Amino acid sequence: MPEQPVHQTRKEIARYVLARGSETVAVSTLKTKFDFSYPDGLSPKPADYHEKVDPEAPLPKADVVVITWTNDEADALARIFTPKVSREHWHYYSREFDTYLDEIRKGAPALEHKRLASFLPVTIGGLSVLVMKSELHMNQDGIRKKGQETTLPVRRLFKQIINEAEPGHFLSIGTAGSVFEKFGLGDAVVTRAAKFKCAEEFEEAPFNGKSFKSDWKIPATYLDHAEEQMQQVAPELAEPPIGPPTKGYKWDGPPLAPPSRMPKIRLDGRDMPEFWPILTTDYFEYGTSTNRLDKLGAAVEMGDAVLGLACEELDSPPKWGIVRNMSDPVINGDLPAKEFHLNEQTTWAVGYYSAYGLYTSICGALATWGIVAGLVP
Repeated sequence: MPEQPVHQTRKEIARYVLARGSETVAVSTLKTKFDFSYPDGLSPKPADYHEKVDPEAPLPKADVVVITWTNDEADALARIFTPKVSREHWHYYSREFDTYLDEIRKGAPALEHKRLASFLPVTIGGLSVLVMKSELHMNQDGIRKKGQETTLPVRRLFKQIINEAEPGHFLSIGTAGSVFEKFGLGDAVVTRAAKFKCAEEFEEAPFNGKSFKSDWKIPATYLDHAEEQMQQVAPELAEPPIGPPTKGYKWDGPPLAPPSRMPKIRLDGRDMPEFWPILTTDYFEYGTSTNRLDKLGAAVEMGDAVLGLACEELDSPPKWGIVRNMSDPVINGDLPAKEFHLNEQTTWAVGYYSAYGLYTSICGALATWGIVAGLVP
């Protein structure tokens, strides 16, 4: 696994993961050249990115909004939805940015980049899709003010996007930690529910512990095709053989090789209980064989429940859903997990994300394409 920096708290780890890879990574330049195919008329067709767009202008109208969060996730989204147009060519979105400033802490990515998001319009089978990368994050931005709730500016951003683009459907996609042992690297969890599970800055927030759901039927027409395309990514998700890190261990055997597997799409109501929620934390959490987060939700990540919260506060919210690709599998709960020196559980969880996050995100983007294609009339 790649060498990781030393982290003192799970909150700091969350911020590291979300900000990781600030440098531009062009998926098209990676060693693996994928050749994804789509049914006739359903290939994503990005708008001309050369067109000048005022960052202060309202967002264009769209049938579907797809938003993602980290750089790896955005690179993967670009690879599938804006082929041949990498994310650095997406338009910047800074509308009313100045009004967010007192809600964003110093050092947060949005302040560094001086924008709320980036975006590019896409067409799939006549359906207008707005793909976006947010610069606001639940775990990056919050300011604690005495006597007030910690700020959560991404909630307002969700409402702003919905009010301007007026989508009928809104999908939040990205990486997550697996909580089901059978959901491995690259599997894409699809659900219509989310729940807050906060223990840091939002532990006392009135929404902590609340669940949200969007009652609509996810179209499955093209999910099998998306899953077939995901198989091209499988070789990049192969885990390496592992053994003790030093010869000091009394181990004479060869490194242990994990079994090979193919990534799958895991749908709520089919592969898990209906409306089984994504778990949203305000720190870096992951599923282990002992914490049994599968009894609470479908996977664990750091922001999706804010979409449910924002939609609950709107008079006419879009139908919304979550697509989260498993970028770290369920970690062995028998490994040491003290928060000092070497926390083996956290080391493995962060290491898995760093090594596989980009490729698992391609699987998640393909699953998202399958859902959007299924919405085409």
